[in-house]
Amino acid sequence: MTSLQFFGGVGEIGGNKILLEDEGTRIWFDFGMSFTMGSDYFTGWLQPRPQNGLGDYFEFDLLPQLRGLYAEHMLANTPLGYEEPKFDAVFVSHAHFDHVGNIVFLDPSIPVHCGTGTKLFLEAAEETGVSTAFGEHQYHTFRTGDVIRVDDIEVEPIHVDHSIPAAYGFVIQTSAGAVVYTGDIRAHGPKQEMTREFLEAAAGAEPVALVSEGTRMEAREKRRNLSEGQVLEGVNEILSAADTGKKTVFYTHNGRDTDRFRTFFTAATSHGREVVVTPKVAHLLCKLVEDEHLDLPDPRTDDRISVYFRRKRSGAYQEKDYYGWERPFLDRMVTAEDMRRRPGDFVMDLEFNCFTELIDIRPGPGAPFIYSMSEPFDEDDIEARVMHNWLEHFGLRYHQLHASGHMNRKDLTEAIKKINPRQLFPIHTENPQLFRKVISQAIIPEKGRRYELQAGS
Repeated sequence: MTSLQFFGGVGEIGGNKILLEDEGTRIWFDFGMSFTMGSDYFTGWLQPRPQNGLGDYFEFDLLPQLRGLYAEHMLANTPLGYEEPKFDAVFVSHAHFDHVGNIVFLDPSIPVHCGTGTKLFLEAAEETGVSTAFGEHQYHTFRTGDVIRVDDIEVEPIHVDHSIPAAYGFVIQTSAGAVVYTGDIRAHGPKQEMTREFLEAAAGAEPVALVSEGTRMEAREKRRNLSEGQVLEGVNEILSAADTGKKTVFYTHNGRDTDRFRTFFTAATSHGREVVVTPKVAHLLCKLVEDEHLDLPDPRTDDRISVYFRRKRSGAYQEKDYYGWERPFLDRMVTAEDMRRRPGDFVMDLEFNCFTELIDIRPGPGAPFIYSMSEPFDEDDIEARVMHNWLEHFGLRYHQLHASGHMNRKDLTEAIKKINPRQLFPIHTENPQLFRKVISQAIIPEKGRRYELQAGS
């Protein structure tokens, strides 16, 4: 018997947890952190207690209570007793937390397979304290072209274009036939040829089932459908105007989106400016230069990159005040005083939690601020309202430029029809019912329900 079960990503964007079982072999595809589950009970600083392991999660049914899945120490304060692992592997599609964030709870003897670049992202997150540790797992890395065998199941990872490097979809050979999982995917990014290669392989496998993301499967498109090249054009236009008045240009983006970093880096250098990043981004870049496939600049040696340091406990900039992972960048330091003296020399990555630095930087009125993430659609979004209050207070001019990490409805519809699966399971979407307009074989999954896959004729 071959079956699929979905324990996350059902009727929501993020939190993917897909269990494939075939003749007794049980493999997870992603084990991510939900963006929205638990929001009825947790918000802001009110979060599940790390010291309580899975206790707070099980209390509100936020993770599946399955035997033989979790690490023994994570079960100490739960009614679920520890059992030896009953699962054979976890395959991670990419390093976004909604796909990998909950592997910390899993039994460390369950092997975790991920892309070579994904492992670098996980290491950087642990070293800089961005995330709690992901756990002492047996990690096995792969690249496109590898085929990983788990008992009688063969898993072929194939690169796709997404808003983080080292993103993969999977073609899985089971006793019932091929099963395809898209991971997160787009067709308009700078590496769109990788997505085409995945789609060709997926269609060629003639899958009995397709598990597809659907982030942008919407009745009405809310986002501007920009490519990364169009984002670069927009940034260059803003920089040209800022050059006239010698104004600093500020931007904010997801620090793991290296395509977006490259866009701002390219624009800044073409205008004779330095790009200024946080120590956290500098550390990540230093990890990623280990992967020659990513072709990123090294902030330790590239004079076009500077690192912004905040004043800490001493009120000065003393080495002892900074973490060990920050110290290698102290000789690349840019301070608020430098920003005040030479405003026209910089394009600065200003994260939301660093807005207090504007008090020291004192940017001139009309300085551009580029919000290079998805548009906030919730009118009651407190963070968006606070952000605009800060921008208004300092007279910064707001711009929104973003290329999505996901296929729009048109591209996704074409991709599904190209793959032509016998069954379609939409996840990572708030609108699974819209997939029935694409193909009649769409099944809206229910959380935890087992779906048996029949071998093709």
